[in-house]
Amino acid sequence: MGIDYILAEKALRAAIEKARSLNIPVSIAVVDPGGHLIAFARLDSGYGVIDFAVKKARTAVMFGIDSDVMGGIISGADFHGYGMLNSNNGLLTIAGGVVIRDSGGKVIGAIGSSGGTPGQDKEIAEQGASAVI
Repeated sequence: MGIDYILAEKALRAAIEKARSLNIPVSIAVVDPGGHLIAFARLDSGYGVIDFAVKKARTAVMFGIDSDVMGGIISGADFHGYGMLNSNNGLLTIAGGVVIRDSGGKVIGAIGSSGGTPGQDKEIAEQGASAVI
């Protein structure tokens, strides 16, 4: 079973808390295993990063790995990388998309953060994902 709204909100709150502690204006998205948006917050971020947060989360859940790990895979794909990046309505393969797993290790969703540096975005998303377990 995938993440429900209660768990998504728990992840979102933890990520919001982390973003506020870093004083970073971000957008944060939580998606279910099908990549469908379950919960979202925009913390004074620019409009452009809304889509980034959602795409980072979708990229992570589609492949069952964090978005930056997928970026490493695609960067080694030579000329196939373009096709990979443009699959599934576009991937975003920079840090900030983190898989959410249940206590048994099964992927139940993902969380994406965008608006800070890639490292900050990953830190925020990791805080959210860790709140679920």
